[in-house]
Amino acid sequence: RHGTVPRTLHVDQPSSHVDWGTGDVRLVTRTQPWPETATPRRAGISSFGASGTNAHLVLEHVPQEAAALDDDRMVPLMVSGRSEGAVRASLERVADFVERHPDVPVGAVARMLAGSRTVFEHRAALPTTGTGRDTLVARLRATDQALWGAGRPVGDPVWVFPGQGAQWPGMATGLLEENGAFAEQLTQCARALEPFVDWDLLGVLRGEPDQPDLEQVDVVQPALWAVMVSLAAQWRAVGVRPAAVIGHSQGEIAAATVAGALSLSDGARVVALRSRLIAQHAGGGGMASLALPRAEAQQTAEEFGLEVAAVNSPAGTVVSGPVEALDRLTAWCDEHDIRCRRVPVD
Repeated sequence: RHGTVPRTLHVDQPSSHVDWGTGDVRLVTRTQPWPETATPRRAGISSFGASGTNAHLVLEHVPQEAAALDDDRMVPLMVSGRSEGAVRASLERVADFVERHPDVPVGAVARMLAGSRTVFEHRAALPTTGTGRDTLVARLRATDQALWGAGRPVGDPVWVFPGQGAQWPGMATGLLEENGAFAEQLTQCARALEPFVDWDLLGVLRGEPDQPDLEQVDVVQPALWAVMVSLAAQWRAVGVRPAAVIGHSQGEIAAATVAGALSLSDGARVVALRSRLIAQHAGGGGMASLALPRAEAQQTAEEFGLEVAAVNSPAGTVVSGPVEALDRLTAWCDEHDIRCRRVPVD
């Protein structure tokens, strides 16, 4: 950002044990300018810990035009403090910064506040979308325009359970043989699934020849549910407790089971019957992931007789419908240089 190469600390002269004339590596013994060139500037930062832990991070500069964030993708301005007075003081400081630095996008300020600050008990948030800079500053200083709340800092992790697609042949077999807590929970999941399936969970995971493979939707979804529930049991066995759980698509069933909202038997029933129903109606459609915001994706989908199936991000939307329509959409996206990836479901 500053176009500067900092000097190497704690050294004045290059080591005589290195042939500095070979290659293109030099020791930086003084801070010096780092001018822009036709290629991106990249820096490698190393940390060698006294305990033996080594880490290396590669950074690349961001062009100024790419650093600007669109207003419609802003997140709220969020601040916190140990008291309401501390929060009000923080809102005032943010207002001063936004006012003094018109060149810094408000979205960048919001993301910095959300992602790099310690969260304390007293909190306030202010929406930024559709708000002019002067209005935003006035609202920050008024403080009564903010949404106020209080809570406790969450020290425990949040467990996220994915949907279908996280599977691979041979998954969980190592844990099944080596981890007692995982194996015990997986065996209980297998028993819970028995009334609803005509295959054996452990046999499927081990790839036994008389068992179906993970390509069938009514096999892979119950198998993934069982593996996720058993992974949660393994983490709990080593003392890790979640503050909350959340699931995407069929991962919601695993999250509900782990949270206790569903019993193990009910979770097995839901995932087995749901996946069986999906399998019965499969074969006539498909899905595709478009690198487009929802509004653009919806307009494009309707032109091809498709529907929006999921909004994965501000710039990523999944559409679904007949295979023939998806084929036409894929060809159209190729012509217009829009990333379009078919999702392997039917």
